Amino acid sequence: MTMNREGRPTRPEAAEDAGAETWTGNRALMLEEPLLFEIGDTRTTGVDIEAVGEGDDAHLAGLRRTRPIGLAGLSEPETVRHYTRLSRQNYAIDLGLFPLGSCTMKHNPRLCEKAARLPGFADVHPLQPIDTVQGALQLIAELGEWLIRLTGMHSVAMSPKAGAHGELCGLLAIRSALEARGDKREVILVPESAHGTNPATAAFAGYRVESIPANAAGRVDLTALKARLGPDVAGVMITNPNTCGLFEPDMIEISRAVHEAGGLVYCDGANFNAIVGRVRPGDLGIDAMHINLHKTFSTPHGGGGPGAGPVVFSEALTPFAPLPFVDKIQADGGDRYILVEEECVGEHHGRSFGRMTAFHGQMGMFSRALAYILSHGADGLRQVAEDAVLNANYILRRLEDLLDAPFAASGPCMHEALFSDKGFAEGMTTLDLAKGLIDEGYHPMTMYFPLVVHGAMLVEPTETESKAALDQFIGALRHVAERARAGDTSLKAAPFHAPRRRLDETLAARKPVLVYREQDTAEAAE
Repeated sequence: MTMNREGRPTRPEAAEDAGAETWTGNRALMLEEPLLFEIGDTRTTGVDIEAVGEGDDAHLAGLRRTRPIGLAGLSEPETVRHYTRLSRQNYAIDLGLFPLGSCTMKHNPRLCEKAARLPGFADVHPLQPIDTVQGALQLIAELGEWLIRLTGMHSVAMSPKAGAHGELCGLLAIRSALEARGDKREVILVPESAHGTNPATAAFAGYRVESIPANAAGRVDLTALKARLGPDVAGVMITNPNTCGLFEPDMIEISRAVHEAGGLVYCDGANFNAIVGRVRPGDLGIDAMHINLHKTFSTPHGGGGPGAGPVVFSEALTPFAPLPFVDKIQADGGDRYILVEEECVGEHHGRSFGRMTAFHGQMGMFSRALAYILSHGADGLRQVAEDAVLNANYILRRLEDLLDAPFAASGPCMHEALFSDKGFAEGMTTLDLAKGLIDEGYHPMTMYFPLVVHGAMLVEPTETESKAALDQFIGALRHVAERARAGDTSLKAAPFHAPRRRLDETLAARKPVLVYREQDTAEAAE
């Protein structure tokens, strides 16, 4: 490996084992680490506990163990080392560029973390008396006002817990609005370029889902959409920018056509990070849109939660928004914030479809998101979108000579650069390239999605990556792509430097091993 003056690799040299060669010089994830059960001894414990005598059953309330529980006993250093080693195997945005970008997680500023840990936010409880949480309710109200302002919508529901939960919230409001006018409809139209949760949510809400094709430019086929509209169509769920990383230029015309047909328009706001501060969905005729706070406003995400998916509504849907909602009233000569949890409380929420969740929302997500918004301001949020789009287009143009970019000819992309496996040597796949990228020290990009592109590779760098970081990632990706185009069969066995070599992913999905049993280890050893 040739190194430059800063000690960084400049180009790969020939190696006897091509699979061991990397462009970056990184060696992917690091240490092999056994299971806790393989480190510790189930017959001992890492702490001294006084033995229970025969006459002490009364103190155990009849809960004396009748058999071993099989937990490994570890000392404190063994425990700390185990979890520290595991953490080093976990790729994260704090380690390097994350090609899935805001779709999964973008950089979370430490300022936002500090705000979330302030007393009164970190330790707030949903059952506290309303007088003791005035600051928390004020924060929720202020965040909601920002979301309304940035989207150009009429109202906001803060209680949905995540993106798909927000989708359900929006569809329930749409159904309630249609039923209120005595117009029960059965079909939701979902373009091919929409997120996969959209048809799933529509089906869960009781609708029949029909697909609308994409045109050659990767956008919604407007002619096909208009042809399908009719009295049975409740609405359309559209992702804009869509999953091809492209803006829908016909969005206003789509909304007009759907409204003229008596339907309503739901927008998946997962890609709002690409247009925040530049485009207001309300100006495009949107009736409901969820906002993934972790995608646009940089709250943590992953591991099943926590999450937050506030939903903004048009004036037409505001009366059907869910409960509860935060309201500001005048009391004792000042502002007082209350949680409205009853129906028929005014013209705007008198026909609410009800409650989405037991409590109002995720305080940790709200405090981080508002800290992010206030630290940027309106102009800073606009720059977030501009820089995210700039970085994605830089990747697109630096790689389009080597990787097939199906929609590059139709103009700039938004926040995501889309490539395909077209041009790879026979037998080489997108999965092979992704596994090779692990050996370069990078988490793979989104693969095989969107479905409208064969062998899709969707790269989203977000706004926070520097040109130097992008250049190193581009160099690594070019190196692996060149191997795939040349038919380097060693890629079929990649990764070489991760704690595990390539797994049988189909078998892992169909027959997962989720519980440790000592006999499994003995059988494996045999």
